[in-house]
Amino acid sequence: MKAAVYEGPRKVSVKDVPDARIEHPCDILVKVTTTNICGSDLHMYEGRTSFEPGRTLGHENLGQVVEVGSAVSKVQVGEYVVLPFNIACGFCKQCERGLTNYCLTMQPEPSLAGAAYGFAEMGPYQGGQAELLRVPYGDFNALRLGEDAAERQLDYVMLADIFPTGYHATEMARVRPGDQTLVMGAGPVGLMAAYSAILKGAGRVWVADHQQDRLRIAEEIGAVAIDTNEADPVEVVKDATLGLGADNGCECVGYQAHDPQGQEDASLTVNQLIDAVRFTGDIGVVGVYLPEDPGGEDAQGELEAQGKLPLDYGLMWFKGQTMGTGQAPVKRYNRALRDLVAGGRAEPGFVVSHELDLDEAPSAYEHFDRREDGWTKVVLHPDGHRP
Repeated sequence: MKAAVYEGPRKVSVKDVPDARIEHPCDILVKVTTTNICGSDLHMYEGRTSFEPGRTLGHENLGQVVEVGSAVSKVQVGEYVVLPFNIACGFCKQCERGLTNYCLTMQPEPSLAGAAYGFAEMGPYQGGQAELLRVPYGDFNALRLGEDAAERQLDYVMLADIFPTGYHATEMARVRPGDQTLVMGAGPVGLMAAYSAILKGAGRVWVADHQQDRLRIAEEIGAVAIDTNEADPVEVVKDATLGLGADNGCECVGYQAHDPQGQEDASLTVNQLIDAVRFTGDIGVVGVYLPEDPGGEDAQGELEAQGKLPLDYGLMWFKGQTMGTGQAPVKRYNRALRDLVAGGRAEPGFVVSHELDLDEAPSAYEHFDRREDGWTKVVLHPDGHRP
């Protein structure tokens, strides 16, 4: 089968690799029809993680079931399914608590938790930017889709990661109807966080970024865009709230945050939220942060390379704020969000800017990594068919 394979920093190739196959009675095998390039993939693409050359990328996957293991009882061949990027067992202590993002069974390193497709430090699993994908514990991990799945893949594939992740940011930030919410970052996850806040009835949602194309999309969904080339988001929000600040905020950038001049500062957006969110407000951090960043010392400093950031903790403590962090437990939200899509209440596919064949993955990574104008979200179709 063909797959998008990581070859080293800023090098992806599409090549033939061994076919994915059933390895356990609970596995299912999926023919991938739609798979996304995620901003998290760029951390690996740029060599800023421990991701090993030779592995297949891709953790946002949707497709059609072509084979099921002997112990699979619910999922059937021929069904369309979308797959949470979290690979979970469903029966460990964490999964029983709904924390499928920190599954203890699927992570082979005993001192760690959490597994994912094609992701650094998240187990040995291959990614879905390929023609076929093995899905462990298919009955638990696969979310079955309805009869409109084939033609609405651009909406449903967002349930694999970015829609639930954006929603998770608003859950950790405790966004409620009428709230004023600040979202740092207008990438796909930031746009999903803003979209989720609006779906929840937030009274006003600001989205801060310096990419003009992304800010235009934020405005199209009803958010207030803050161009950080022109204004300080903290001052904008305080000016609009009599100095009190937003009710809550979502961090959707991560450890490669940088100012409009390109200077990296991993603590930039988190500290801006601490400043911009009111006393006793809530902050949800879904932007990726890692304990080790191989390129961090050159880009930022020795401490940042170890995941140690100069956090404005004194101000956060003084303001009595609460901060939630970590990857999203996709299964906690994806069924309800699927039903919003099916019912026409949500159309998260609005973020898609490009639909390409799998063979075009190398150039797609280049364009997306350079944040070229208009390259907001890239979708690949390994089966060669676009809905």
